[in-house]
Amino acid sequence: MFVPDVSVILPCAGFGTRFSAPYPKELHCLAPGVTVLDRSLEAVVNLAKSGLNVRLVVVFGAHKMDTVRYLARYAETFQMVFVYQNESFEPGLDGAIRSALPMTQGPVALVLPDIVVSDADGAGSLLAALRHTAVTGWSVVAAEERDPGVLRQMGALAVVEAGGFLTVGAAIDKPTDPSGFNAFWGMVAAAEHQAHRLPDVVAEGVDSPLAGAVAHMVGSIVNYNTPEG
Repeated sequence: MFVPDVSVILPCAGFGTRFSAPYPKELHCLAPGVTVLDRSLEAVVNLAKSGLNVRLVVVFGAHKMDTVRYLARYAETFQMVFVYQNESFEPGLDGAIRSALPMTQGPVALVLPDIVVSDADGAGSLLAALRHTAVTGWSVVAAEERDPGVLRQMGALAVVEAGGFLTVGAAIDKPTDPSGFNAFWGMVAAAEHQAHRLPDVVAEGVDSPLAGAVAHMVGSIVNYNTPEG
């Protein structure tokens, strides 16, 4: 029986209206045989290469069957579980995460299919983040950002140094006023006992659980939700 050491939630049920293409944004080709989805999953593949048993929980909708078929190439890399998201019952990204949580076990990471960590050590950043959850409960893979326009579209963070570590002092998803924030997250990791609060990371009108999380800073995180990404 397969028992996962870690679980990864991959929400693929969004419509990607800002991307404005006739195919899912995560299947956008970056190089011959390489899509945005392949790049976003590099850190998850690295978890499996490190020896961990990885369960990937994919949340999808009826319009994402091309993505489901594409993921077959990872069938030998990690266990995949597919959860259908009914938009009328569980709308939004927080609903996608909530749909996936019953299928997770162990520490849980949130990886978005249109977000790519572009860094020499990017593949190992998620593994480092997951290891820190044993101590802090929460950890993020983040990149420095000062552009208010970018911060308004992302999970904004105020990263500060405390006790020799970089930690999250404050966090809010897509802030109207991004002043005071200096980074944004690309991946989030939570200890098993904290994972039930993962939807609050992206939900509106609730306090983010990321305050106090260890921040693993990388050189660049690219959002491919728009053609310019």
